Amino acid sequence: MIQAAAATAERFPDAAGKPPAGSEFAPLLRTVRGQGLLDRRTAWYTLGIAVNALALGAAVTAVVLLGDSWWTLLLAPLLAVLSARTAFIGHDAGHAQITANRTLSRAIGLVHGNLLLGMSYAWWNDKHNRHHANPNHIDKDPDVAADVLVFTSDQARTRAGFRRWLTRNQAWLFFPLTLLEGLALKVYGFRDLRRQPPRERAVEGLLLLAHVTGYATLLLTTMSPGKAVAFAALHQALFGLHLGLAFAPNHKGMDMPDPDADERWGHLRRQVLTSRNIRGGPVTDWFLGGLNYQIEHHLFPSMPRPHLRLAQPLVRAHCRDLGIPYTETGLVDSYRQALRHMHEVGEPLRA
Repeated sequence: MIQAAAATAERFPDAAGKPPAGSEFAPLLRTVRGQGLLDRRTAWYTLGIAVNALALGAAVTAVVLLGDSWWTLLLAPLLAVLSARTAFIGHDAGHAQITANRTLSRAIGLVHGNLLLGMSYAWWNDKHNRHHANPNHIDKDPDVAADVLVFTSDQARTRAGFRRWLTRNQAWLFFPLTLLEGLALKVYGFRDLRRQPPRERAVEGLLLLAHVTGYATLLLTTMSPGKAVAFAALHQALFGLHLGLAFAPNHKGMDMPDPDADERWGHLRRQVLTSRNIRGGPVTDWFLGGLNYQIEHHLFPSMPRPHLRLAQPLVRAHCRDLGIPYTETGLVDSYRQALRHMHEVGEPLRA
């Protein structure tokens, strides 16, 4: 689904069906396409997938060799980082960045999502596709729907009981809550099986069960139950934290389209005004999986990850010429801005 949405966003960014000759996005799209930045990077991804697979295999082998020792827990942070790398590959497959072949993209996504992470590829694609279509739109973006966290004062006013306490303190609780994200992603995937058609449900469900069975078998056959639980808790907590660190800066605290407004943003403004880029070098690019170029990623979802930094100067210059704010900040400041927004949303409940 998300492959089609990615292609549609680039070819038909506006509701009218195609970018008109005078649209804000069309000239940028022509420039980016003309420079080959939408071309696939098959060799780059093939190497990355192979290296990630070898690293995962080495980490699992090390767990087996160390066995029933507390020293084995030192491998949990490494496995958390590799799990995040695996998630980034699945994310890119869902956006058709790796290949234009839908069957192959789905296979890559199922292996890296369901089998290796226990995270439903179909669930993630459906949710992420809706987010990309309408980022930060309170009625259409599932990422800003009222759940554990809320993102508007209107959402905060409806909170009661324990959720009201959560909202009052959500800025302080945000990063501790991400420690549960690794487990939550698995739960969401199993719950989503009910929504899926029978054939898709069978494949997704079997792969999710294979992950849980393989993961439990690995830990319980190499270490005592206590150490196995400790390893799993540390691994999943750090995996969730890593994903939280990668996704938190992207949209929180940025503009949120007014669902009642008559004026509709075109594709360029809808994606640029709701997204935030993170400055940094190769280490930042690696750690955040390329999501630090969030503006470029949202404008061109199927653009291969290594091309995002090359497109950035073109996008920034285009926005400058049109007078459209282009938001870019440092990593620490991005977290400060996101947490400040969540703190302000909960302010009325602390009065």
